[in-house]
Amino acid sequence: MVNSDKTTQVQKETYICGHKNPDTDSICSAIAYAWLKNHTRDRKYIPCRAGKINNETKYVLDTCGEEFPRLLESVKTQVKDIEIRQTEGVERSISIKNAWKIMQEKNVVTLPCINSSGMLEGLITVNDIARSYMNVYDSSIMSKAKTRYLNIIDTLEGLLIAGNPADYFESGKVVVSAANREMMGYYIDPGDLVILGNRKDSQKTAIEEGASCLIICEGSDASEEIREMAGKNNVTIIMTAYDAFTVSRLINQSIPISYFMKTGNLITFGIDDTVDDIREVMTNVRHRDFPVLDHNGKYLGMISRRNLLGAKGKRMILVDHNEKSQAVDGIEEADVVEIIDHHRLGTFETIQPVIFRAMPLGCTATIVFQMFRENNLEIPEKIAALLCSAILSDTLLFRSPTCTDADRKAAGELAKTAGLDVMKHARNMFAAGSSMDNKTDEEIFFQDYKKFTVGDTLIGIGQVSSMDAGMLIKLKDRMLKYMQSSVRDQDTDVMYLMLTDILNEDTTLLCAGEGAEQLAAEAFHMSEEIALRDRGGFIDLPGVVSRKKQLVPALISGAKS
Repeated sequence: MVNSDKTTQVQKETYICGHKNPDTDSICSAIAYAWLKNHTRDRKYIPCRAGKINNETKYVLDTCGEEFPRLLESVKTQVKDIEIRQTEGVERSISIKNAWKIMQEKNVVTLPCINSSGMLEGLITVNDIARSYMNVYDSSIMSKAKTRYLNIIDTLEGLLIAGNPADYFESGKVVVSAANREMMGYYIDPGDLVILGNRKDSQKTAIEEGASCLIICEGSDASEEIREMAGKNNVTIIMTAYDAFTVSRLINQSIPISYFMKTGNLITFGIDDTVDDIREVMTNVRHRDFPVLDHNGKYLGMISRRNLLGAKGKRMILVDHNEKSQAVDGIEEADVVEIIDHHRLGTFETIQPVIFRAMPLGCTATIVFQMFRENNLEIPEKIAALLCSAILSDTLLFRSPTCTDADRKAAGELAKTAGLDVMKHARNMFAAGSSMDNKTDEEIFFQDYKKFTVGDTLIGIGQVSSMDAGMLIKLKDRMLKYMQSSVRDQDTDVMYLMLTDILNEDTTLLCAGEGAEQLAAEAFHMSEEIALRDRGGFIDLPGVVSRKKQLVPALISGAKS
């Protein structure tokens, strides 16, 4: 039975996520910040990732005993993000009358029929009930529908005198006995349900002719003899205060909804279906309500077009980026409530004001470390190891020009808490990250890749950082060939790959796409002779190790000049 018709929102989590092609900073900062928020707020915060974990980050997570964050391939608004009306399911055996009563009480036009396992069996609508009244059915419809006597008793507000209420009227027709006893034998067949009055002889004749059920009208009772006959012949007797006309008019309302409900080709939605997809379906059909099923196919509730109005997207906190091109797919539909970053202001826009903490530091993890201190929270050993690893990674072991005293201080305190040997840990991290064993060209190029908008140009920049200069030299020709053959297939105008030697603090910049090499030469103020000499798909950049602070600003300046 239906007890309530409330609404609920399945998903109440806030996702914390870094950029696509995540690096160690974006992953570790998301995990650490989720831990902080979960210990300072009531809402549930989930650390996530927007892409595949690279080898360096995998080494860090494995070393720290931390699981991979949840993968978010898209944050488009889904059914789980909107309010779902909790119209409870009903059994297939309830009567049309009862279904109508529930609809009126709950102010709904559709009822879901579910089985004992919670699986959806069908739908009954107001229109289905209206058609059941207006259509002309033959007198055997109640037995065809296998109507329970319990339904008949309830519909006629009757009283069971003989028989089992759980039994079914499943053969014969409905007969109104208005003729004399001699004529009854001509129209009563075995199994019929007979509507009659208080005449004992008519009741007796109906039983003798094989009726399976007697409906005695106007509050009349059955004699002891009739009751005994009914018991011997397995006849059900129901007494009602209604007259024969009213009984004959109401009795079809006792038919179970299973006879009229829709069971095939039901349009249902899963909780992971996107609002865009279901909106299109709703536009093409005239249904008022649609069932929602969980991952196991069990019924959850109902939604209608009205539920889509004002639907709020997933709550998101962005870390280590504020560029729309770097964000997880569907971010334009998300409810971004906070951004924690250490990059330049990008192209990201929000509808509502958000908490935006952007600081000129070498790593987002340093900002998260400061927020732990501001909240007077002791940093657990595992979280300290993750944050320290992120700082070492993003600052290239403090060699990057983005590195600040705040980064060095934070890393020192975190390493002490985590019991890390900074130099040893960093070498192992970078070795794991620069290992190209069994990696495809595509995996190498996109393992640490970001997109930037420079004027009207969309630039994609990957970076491979290593302490092994020989390995970087081997990668140059291989990756340049890949980039030149695939640049047309990428959603960018030009592509760059930084092959960064951490120990020698320099980069070989591979270039692909029309004007890519010229833009890089102009960005770094190379003379025409050097630019021409180095033309060949790459440019050597001594002293350049940072994509954020050295390469991207230079490209922006070059594009404007």
